[in-house]
Amino acid sequence: MALQVLIVDDEPLARRRRRALLADCREPEAVAAAEAGSAAQALALAQHQRFDVVLLDIHMPGADGMQLAAALRHVPEPPRVVFVTAHPEHAVAAFEIEALDYLTKPVRLERLRTALQKMERLAQNQSAPEADLTPDWLLITERGATLRVPLAEVLYLKAELKYVTVRTATASHLLDGSLHQLEERHGARFLRVHRNALVARNAIRALVRHHDPEEGEGWAVRLAGVDELLSVSRRQLPAVRAALGVER
Repeated sequence: MALQVLIVDDEPLARRRRRALLADCREPEAVAAAEAGSAAQALALAQHQRFDVVLLDIHMPGADGMQLAAALRHVPEPPRVVFVTAHPEHAVAAFEIEALDYLTKPVRLERLRTALQKMERLAQNQSAPEADLTPDWLLITERGATLRVPLAEVLYLKAELKYVTVRTATASHLLDGSLHQLEERHGARFLRVHRNALVARNAIRALVRHHDPEEGEGWAVRLAGVDELLSVSRRQLPAVRAALGVER
C-alpha cells in the first residue's frame, strides 16, 4: 500500500515540486494524499485524515513548521514528520522533536526516497521494540556545520559544564545536551562509570587502579582507541566489574 503523504508549504510552487517528486518515487510508492499552505490548515487535515508522513516546511507565516510538528504529535494517529527546508541550522531542533528526517532544498529524488524508506521500515515493524526508532547516530552542530556521529564510533560521553564531550578514536565533539537523557536513550550501548561519564560497553578493555587528583585512590577504565583513563566511582564499580565479567 502506498504511503499517504501530506505536503505542507506556504509556496504553491514548492508544493508542486514535492508532488512531482512523489509521483516519481517507486521504492517505496507514495502518494500526495493532501496538501496545505499553512500550519493551521495542515493540523485541521491531520485531525480528520490519516497520513503516514508529513513533508513539512519550517518557515511559514503564522505558526511555523516546528510548532506544527509538536502539535501533530497529539492528533489521533500522529504521522511521522520529514522537514523540507532551505535552512540547515534547524536540524538539531528537528531531531529533538523526533523528526523522521531532515531534507534541505533543493530536494533530490534519491534523498526523498531514503527518507520514505525509513517510514516504510517503521510501518513494517510496528510491533518491534521502541528502540528500533532510536537514531543510531548523534547530531552535533559545530562551527556552523551539522554532523552525524555514528554511535558505533563513540567511545565515551562525558559531561563538561552544560555540554557533553563526545569522544571517538579520531575526534572530540561538543554536544549541547544532557548526559542523563543520553543514558535513557542509549543505555543498552553505554554504561555509566561515573556521575559525569558514560562509556561504550564494547570499548571497555580493563579496570585498573588509578589515582585521581580530586577523588584520590580508586579505579578507572581503559578503553580501546584512546590513551586516557576514565575514573570509576565506587557506586558504579559493581556494574563495571559485571560488564567485564569480574566478580570482585
